[in-house]
Amino acid sequence: MTKTYLSIAAFSMAITVIFGALGAHALAEVLDPAQLDSFKTGVRYQAWHSLAIFILMLLPEVYISNRAKSRVAMLFVAGIILFSISIYLLATRNILNIESIAPIVGPITPLGGILLISGWILMGIAILRSNKIK
Repeated sequence: MTKTYLSIAAFSMAITVIFGALGAHALAEVLDPAQLDSFKTGVRYQAWHSLAIFILMLLPEVYISNRAKSRVAMLFVAGIILFSISIYLLATRNILNIESIAPIVGPITPLGGILLISGWILMGIAILRSNKIK
């Protein structure tokens, strides 16, 4: 499972760099400032949580069990998908000609945020429960 999540984190970071460049260059000319800021928020959260998955998977089991690592990573991956991807779609819906998705995708963004928060809380609890560290 570690190899899978390390790969997911690496590919997600690659996508983050691509989307960051896209936002800094191509989209800066076609999105209004609020849309561009929203897009950049999606990029930042994807980067932070992709990096978090990578670091999490490298932590020794003395800090957090492998089972807990998998659960936290799963929450982060789902959170990235629901949070960041929904923001990308909402921010670019006008240029992609998918304006009608806003009522559907809009409510998904906070669910992604809840999953990201839940991952951090689960990680904190799992570390506190570890009886291998003091």
